[in-house]
Amino acid sequence: MSENTAFRKFNIERLGQPVFICLWLALVTLLVYVPVFQAQFIGLDDPDYVTGNPHVLSGITLANLRWAFVTNHTANWHPVTWISLMLNSQYFGSGAGAFHAVNLLLHVANTLLLFLWLLRATGAKWRGALVAALFALHPLHVESVAWISERKDVLSTLFWMLALLTYTDYAKTGRISRYFFALLLFGIGLMAKPMLVSLPFVLLLLDYWPLRRFAEHRTFRLLIEKLPFLALSIASSVVTLLVQREKAMTSLDTIPIFLRLENAVLAYVAYIGKMFSPTGLAVIYPYNLHPSAIRALLSLATLVVVSAAVIRIGRHKPYLFTGWFWFL
Repeated sequence: MSENTAFRKFNIERLGQPVFICLWLALVTLLVYVPVFQAQFIGLDDPDYVTGNPHVLSGITLANLRWAFVTNHTANWHPVTWISLMLNSQYFGSGAGAFHAVNLLLHVANTLLLFLWLLRATGAKWRGALVAALFALHPLHVESVAWISERKDVLSTLFWMLALLTYTDYAKTGRISRYFFALLLFGIGLMAKPMLVSLPFVLLLLDYWPLRRFAEHRTFRLLIEKLPFLALSIASSVVTLLVQREKAMTSLDTIPIFLRLENAVLAYVAYIGKMFSPTGLAVIYPYNLHPSAIRALLSLATLVVVSAAVIRIGRHKPYLFTGWFWFL
């Protein structure tokens, strides 16, 4: 066998494994979520997002595009999500199955992008495949896929994953065009769901591990590099606060800040529990106006102790540091 032939065979074999993993991830995800094709619209939010929304049902028009960018309907500003639903209705009809299918395809795409990003960032092929499989199949993600109104979740995740991939490429190659493309993808993602505002902080964590950029660049440079991302996050947060203050969040104004912090601490620990034991899941978890002070203190202590341990161990196992503080 000639040297060129051996090299080509080696490249094909190296390429073949990721392709096989992607096909396997896509197939398993589709098989697990097949029942969503039989699901219908539900009475919670779906009338606002699709069945009772004439802008979505009539598809893409100039008037509808303008509405998507100026409306605060559903107490959210997410024009990209509205446009996605309009396209769904225009090209695939207004039946529930079509909307479920697109949600599922977006979830499959997100799963594959997560695997490809982990492969690009860490080179860990099989561990990356395992993480992607957990992401695809974990019961905590069922709501985002099977509930049509959660289009904003799977759609914003698509842009989040694309931004991570593009930023990682920038970090590894230094191509400035990749940096600006990641910034653009982040901006679009914020217009799908403003929950992406944490990305600038996640990028700093990724600079620590797996990209290990703190060893090559000054911290000041890495911080300055995130300022455009932070500016977009601030702008999105301001818009969200203005919209929700007008439409949805007035009832929370009467809840003391201390009570909100108690609920936040309890929710963090509860979510960790759901990851390991995903039982008793619900679409809405009622706001606890009378939380147990002891439970709140124990939950806070748990978060502090785990964070301290991760900081200490993270010097030798940096993936724990990035993973834990990404979650927080």
